[in-house]
Amino acid sequence: MTERIRHLSARAGQELAGQRLDQALPRLFPDFSRTRLQRWVREGRVTLDGRVADRPRDRLLGGERIDLEAHLEDQVACRPQPIPLKVVYQDPSLLVIDKPAGLVVHPAAGNPDGTLLNALLHHDPELIRLPRAGIVHRLDKETSGLLVVARTEAACKSLVEQLQAREIKREYRALVSGTLTAGGRVDAPIGRHPVHRTRMAVVAAGRPAVTHYRVLQRFPAHTWLRVNLETGRTHQIRVHMAHIRHPLVGDPVYGGRLRLPAGIGDGLRQALRRFHRQALHARRLELAHPDSGEWMEWEAPLPADLAALLDCLRRDAGGG
Repeated sequence: MTERIRHLSARAGQELAGQRLDQALPRLFPDFSRTRLQRWVREGRVTLDGRVADRPRDRLLGGERIDLEAHLEDQVACRPQPIPLKVVYQDPSLLVIDKPAGLVVHPAAGNPDGTLLNALLHHDPELIRLPRAGIVHRLDKETSGLLVVARTEAACKSLVEQLQAREIKREYRALVSGTLTAGGRVDAPIGRHPVHRTRMAVVAAGRPAVTHYRVLQRFPAHTWLRVNLETGRTHQIRVHMAHIRHPLVGDPVYGGRLRLPAGIGDGLRQALRRFHRQALHARRLELAHPDSGEWMEWEAPLPADLAALLDCLRRDAGGG
């Protein structure tokens, strides 16, 4: 891992008088997150009028000269790989990717390479300078659809702040088991499963999580939903739909073993048996552009496997 050092300076105006140092620094050096700036203060990399400022909570008088020694590491230790990417949108600050099902987002145990991150480093080698190569949110391996990637420090900071403020809009399509009569809202905290540590669950001590869903089409034993996230917890849609006893079709973790409804035709029976991933697609993404503030929107069509399963459901239900 290599490291670059940038020396930056700014003057604290009188409007910052009385503010904590860690509150003022993001305004003076907006390319960096507050968390990273706080760490640099604690490491002695920030000086006020030549004096090392070692406490983020120190308050400014106004008029101080602030010098910052920014240490920027190449953040990832994995190699670029020529993995095809479906790029929906690209500019100097952003990439929007339509991720296929089966592609892991980050390298991890069991998936050391062959990931979206490896593909991004091949597409844009400069992404190695950003945390997680600019990936600010993720989709599960077997979930398809839209994912945004930052290409600059400033874009990364803006997108993270938008996510934390719940300003980025994400809309999904989901096929669930059972028939829902109406839309609804699931407000249930999510945390690590107390026994199965690789799984998530609704637990009292979990982090707040809110999911909204609306019925798009009902079938005799399944429901096609539009789902919107208010929060972005790990496996949120999968956990919440299982929690209300309507797990995603094909979900190997939260859906239990395959249950074939009575009375379905051979075509649908075979289609359900062949569908070995959660039926979840990130269809729509909306956010404010990090540079211009312009509101931007993208949509991704259903992947072929999910579209084919829906066709089978419609034919089996007599919908043509």
